[in-house]
Amino acid sequence: AFTVRKVSPLTLTLNNECILRFSLAHVDIVVAACQTGDVDPEDELELDGDEMLHLDFKTKELVFTMPEFTGKWRAEGWAQRALADHQTCLNNLNVSIQAEKLPEEIDPPQVTIYPRNKVLLGRSNTLICFVNNFYPQSVKVKWTKNEVEVTEGVTLSRYYPNKDFTFRQYSTVPIIPQEGDVYSCSVEHKGLREPETRLWEIPLGLIWAHLGLLAAHVYYGTLISN
Repeated sequence: AFTVRKVSPLTLTLNNECILRFSLAHVDIVVAACQTGDVDPEDELELDGDEMLHLDFKTKELVFTMPEFTGKWRAEGWAQRALADHQTCLNNLNVSIQAEKLPEEIDPPQVTIYPRNKVLLGRSNTLICFVNNFYPQSVKVKWTKNEVEVTEGVTLSRYYPNKDFTFRQYSTVPIIPQEGDVYSCSVEHKGLREPETRLWEIPLGLIWAHLGLLAAHVYYGTLISN
């Protein structure tokens, strides 16, 4: 369900002269999503693309994701409404499937891998695998380092809705970049015939810069010893 709220342009005039004009627009997005098999239900509220809250269907409790400076908002009754909307969503879905027999819409994901911070050899960092524009929302993400699967420290975010009703998701893995290391992020989705894989390795320029710095240290140490 999409709700758009706009503040109309305001114009003050004095002697036929415009002295003030402004226009504000905000977009509230309320998402209540379900799919066959009752897998990965969603109920969340976004404001201008930033999530404000979502319901944890396992605990049936609200999770607030707003920054603390926005103040406390209890959203009383939201959890009960979300649970009721979920049942309505499942009922409507089953009716639609039986009545229309429409083919399932499938959008394969787009996958991007990038570091969170500036890359320095031997310094802790985090790789982010951004999975975007996919539907339906079930995906599997696997990390490897030098062709060996990595599970320690791996995180996988919730699904987040896009304005076109597709989804996005993030996965991360902690790394300590070393020369020769190659990381990969592989994504499985029913819209893909085979996993979509993206590779990441230490930029060559960074390796040369590191080697140049080591050579400078060696040369400086030779000068001192002589």
